[in-house]
Amino acid sequence: MNVLTRSSRTVDLLLVAVALIWGTSYGVVKGALLVYPVLGLLALRFGITFVLLSPALRGLRHVTWREQIGVLLAGILLLGIFLAETFGVSLTNASNAAFLISLCVVLTPLVEWAWLKRAPRPVEWVAAGVSLLGALLLTGGHVAASPGDLLVVLAALLRALATCAVKRVMKSGAVPALTVTAVQSAVVSIGCAALAVTVAPDQWQPLPHWQGHGVFWGSVIYLVAGCTLFAFFVQNYAVSRSSPTRVALLMGSEPVFGALFACVWLGERLSLPAWIGGMLIVAASLVALKGEREDEAQIEGRDAVKA
Repeated sequence: MNVLTRSSRTVDLLLVAVALIWGTSYGVVKGALLVYPVLGLLALRFGITFVLLSPALRGLRHVTWREQIGVLLAGILLLGIFLAETFGVSLTNASNAAFLISLCVVLTPLVEWAWLKRAPRPVEWVAAGVSLLGALLLTGGHVAASPGDLLVVLAALLRALATCAVKRVMKSGAVPALTVTAVQSAVVSIGCAALAVTVAPDQWQPLPHWQGHGVFWGSVIYLVAGCTLFAFFVQNYAVSRSSPTRVALLMGSEPVFGALFACVWLGERLSLPAWIGGMLIVAASLVALKGEREDEAQIEGRDAVKA
């Protein structure tokens, strides 16, 4: 096993860790929204993240204006994702939101094909189809078209677009992953604060006092440290070294972790078909990764023969 292969597997494991962390985020956000409104929570979460990552903005000094625009676009897409996703979570249950966001696994190969001109491999089409079947089983074969559900589906589409946007802007290797995360955090924080002040003043409220709201502030720390700083750095880093489709497939286990956490944290209950659907999503991710690793092994073998 060469260094490149070991590095690839390390990134794979980190992405699965991100899927675990993001899976728990739906239940955590659901609880935090009982204390503080959507726009205020997003502005707080990403504002803290931006302050912590602001030194990384130095990475913008050595990139072209086109790359700067690309990073800004990635931030705008992330703003759209979290507006749709968080308002969606507030209007539906946490487990349903975790399931529906998995549609990103199906949408990413299509977006990558249309935008980046990379045709998905056959195994990726199969994995995407199995993931979709798993999502249908998770929702009992049907999803009520509630406003919250539709917003989460929109977030899944925007997530597919954002993954491809980050891949495109980081293709040259000139923009560090932390710099992209810092800009994205700034755009989300400023955007949410501006919306709250201008069109939704009821969303801009005094912060809860830490005394008596320890669970809320613990949730904020977890959302900042785990779900934002760590998760977005890993995702952006991984996208720069892999395909958006591979990243999406690795993240396909997110709804399973989300369902488990919703059951434990919020007391939600799932049927046997729902758990079978979750296992199908995990299996689809593993099949896609196995197929890609076999392709990598064949390429390494050909390179060794040439050498």
